[in-house]
Amino acid sequence: MTGLISARTGPRHSLSASGIVPIRSLQASQLVARFTNPSFLSAKLCKARSLVAAAMEVTKDTSTAAFANHRPSKGLLETWRNADAVCFDVDSTVCLDEGIDELADFCGAGRAVAEWTAKAMTGTVPFEEALAARLSLIKPSLSQVEDCLVKRPPRISPGISDLINKLRDNNTDVFLVSGGFRQMIKPVAFELGIPPENIIANQLLFGASGEYAGFDPTEPTSRSGGKALAVQQIRQDNGYKTLIMIGDGATDLEARQPGGADLFICYAGVQMREAVAAKADWVVTDFQELIAELP
Repeated sequence: MTGLISARTGPRHSLSASGIVPIRSLQASQLVARFTNPSFLSAKLCKARSLVAAAMEVTKDTSTAAFANHRPSKGLLETWRNADAVCFDVDSTVCLDEGIDELADFCGAGRAVAEWTAKAMTGTVPFEEALAARLSLIKPSLSQVEDCLVKRPPRISPGISDLINKLRDNNTDVFLVSGGFRQMIKPVAFELGIPPENIIANQLLFGASGEYAGFDPTEPTSRSGGKALAVQQIRQDNGYKTLIMIGDGATDLEARQPGGADLFICYAGVQMREAVAAKADWVVTDFQELIAELP
């Protein structure tokens, strides 16, 4: 797992030649050791459960009963049970936090960035505009990203590990499709047993001294409509017959396009975005609701 949070290399990324460098392998290996340490993982899971228990209960008090789609139809359940692949959003879905907000807070720009995140998730501004604005406020260095991962590790949502294991038992492939950053998502994927090649996310770029140098604009999730394109590409590359998208935001809803996701399931267990939930095929507040409907 060397290079767990290192920059992706390949023919699409030739930026290293112009002074952009990947994450240092030493730091990456140190983070691998930390994230694979059983006591660390156990402590992190306990922390997640204790810190968010009250918040999760408050969220669930906002009943999904107001939405006609909180009770899935037989046809929808049949599609869910026979899915070849499931694509998950990461922030406020697989993880309890918005990764970019956590990084911003760590770097001292939390409040201003959180306002832009809210705009991006509700679809009131183009995603690429919100992403560029937030990063211009944060300007995270390589060392800040690494320190944030160590000091504020991502908090996994309750039940997501069980759901992914159940999907895997059913021979359903799992992907993470996120507008967040690959460097912060790889440890999450590793913990959940999702191969790094099944991550579609944004890529932070750093200069030779580790200073912030922007983000890769060629990543599909760096712009509005990008998740739809990413899901369409996943489906085309693998020949999936049935594919489902699960998330909480407007960009996740966009993935339900011709040639993309057959269904969009709104996960409202962390954030209830009513405008998104109203247009979803199915609204759930607990991953156990999805597990219970699988064979």
